[in-house]
Formats: sequence, C-alpha cells, structure tokens
Amino acid sequence: MRRLGRHVADAYRNLRHGGPDVIREFLSRAYFGTVPSVDPDPVYAEDWDLLIVLDACRADLFDEVVADGSYDGLYGGESRISAGSTSTEWIEGVFGDADPDDLRDTAYITGNPYSESHLDEEAFGLVDEVWRYAWDDELGTIPARPLTDRTIAVGRERSFDRMVVHYMQPHFPSIPDGDRDTGVTLDEFGDESMSVWEELRFGQRTESEVWESYRANLEYVLDEVQLLLDHVDADRVVVTADHGNAVGEAGLYGHAEGVALPCLREVPWCKTTATDRRVHEPAQYDATATSGTTAARLKSLGYA
Repeated sequence: MRRLGRHVADAYRNLRHGGPDVIREFLSRAYFGTVPSVDPDPVYAEDWDLLIVLDACRADLFDEVVADGSYDGLYGGESRISAGSTSTEWIEGVFGDADPDDLRDTAYITGNPYSESHLDEEAFGLVDEVWRYAWDDELGTIPARPLTDRTIAVGRERSFDRMVVHYMQPHFPSIPDGDRDTGVTLDEFGDESMSVWEELRFGQRTESEVWESYRANLEYVLDEVQLLLDHVDADRVVVTADHGNAVGEAGLYGHAEGVALPCLREVPWCKTTATDRRVHEPAQYDATATSGTTAARLKSLGYA
C-alpha cells in the first residue's frame, strides 16, 4: 500500500508537468508493482572475495560498454536477478538475508547514503560510509576515486573474508557530462527539481542523449574499477549492480521501488580477478570532514 501511495504521488506530480501521457506510467508502476516478483539470485551464495557494486547499471549497458575489450578482465554476457529495483531493496535484501557469520567477515565500503537508514552497521566487520566525508557538493554526488582509494587501503591494511565496494556511478548525475538537475521556474517553485528521467519523460532530452550520458558515466566508473583491480588482491571478483534503470520501457523512467521490470531487476554479473601491482598509493581522507545532510545528498541524486 505504501508503494502504491508513492506511485500516486509521483503520478500527480508528473501529470502537472507532462499531461495525460503520464497516466500510462502510473498504470505501469501499479501493474509491475503488484505482479508476482521474480525470486532474486542470492548474492552471498556465490563465490567471491570482492564484490564491486555499480549503482543503477543495466546489464545491457554494461555488456555494450565492455564489448570492445577496452576494459581488461571485464566481460559481458552474464547476469543475475537483483534483490530489488532500488538501492534500499538491494541493501535490505542482500545483507538482511545474509548469514550473520558472513557479515561479520565482510567489509562494506559505500558511497550510497542509504546505508545510514537501511543498514545494521554493527553486523559487519567494517562499514566505511565514504559518502559522509567525500561527497562533492558541486557535483551533487560522490566521485568514484574516494571509493577506489578506500577499498585499496582496506584491502592492504585489514583482513576480511569478503569486501564489498558500492560505487554511486553510473547513477545520475553523469560526472563526465557535468550533468545536474535543472532549476525550477516560479510556477514550479515548491516542487522537487526535475531529474534527468523527468526531463526525458517530458521531452526536454532525447533518449539517445540520456543513454550517451548514462554510458559516459559507466565508462567513468569502469576506469576506476580497472584501477582498483590493479591494486587489490582478490582471486574471485564480481562486478555487478544493485539495480538497473528504465529508459521508457512500459512508459517507465529511472527506478521505482517494487517494480518487477526486467530492465530494473536484471544486473551484470562479471567474474574476474585482481592483483595488487603497488603502483597507485591511495589518498588519505579526513573522515571528520562532513558537509550537508543525508537528505540533501539523496535529493542531489534525484530522490524526493
């Protein structure tokens, strides 16, 4: 019922901006939010030492970007069913269902602010909420490098059976394109500013423009993944995502909670290895240097 209420609120807002066409989106959200959900593939049942989580990365986009072999050790073609269509569902589904002993031997290094409200920090061997001290207010997100550096440092300085690093890209805003949510007119004052998905929905951007921006953001974070794979020791590495994005499928855009749509639930599952070549030295970060609130950071990412 709570999910349906959120869909109604979103539809009302979209109707103000986009007209009757958004009724299709509301009906799609309602339908895909009530149809029986596909059972997720259990992440902790798989064999991995390092899990690299890309935020909001579609499996087909990942396959497209790595297809030309530009990224050593990264290959497409394999996927899994995610625990949800949003980060909160993924966090709760993956870690909430995990064996307590497995969590105690896990280090979670994250750039996703939802860790504050959807994670039991005491259950883990280590939780490093990098977003608290490395958020970039000008970008409106956390860049990938602090996550890379902290994972390298934890891998060298600590000993855990498993490490999970949760990057915020390719989730919008797109760092290479300098992509930010636009401001509002006087008539729109009081509403949340439009996200890239709303701009696409309302015809202010084309699908090809959004896809290229989305792709550029994935290429940006995969460069960091390559750096990480060259500076951490892990025999069994998996590159995956918490969820995908809808780009107009069934009239939907972005990612909404509880929507059982393949483009949202199907995520990449790329198996590879990592070896520390000891060339890159990770930067040091001041964990006390925080700015802004969690709510403000989530708003920058397009959440109400």
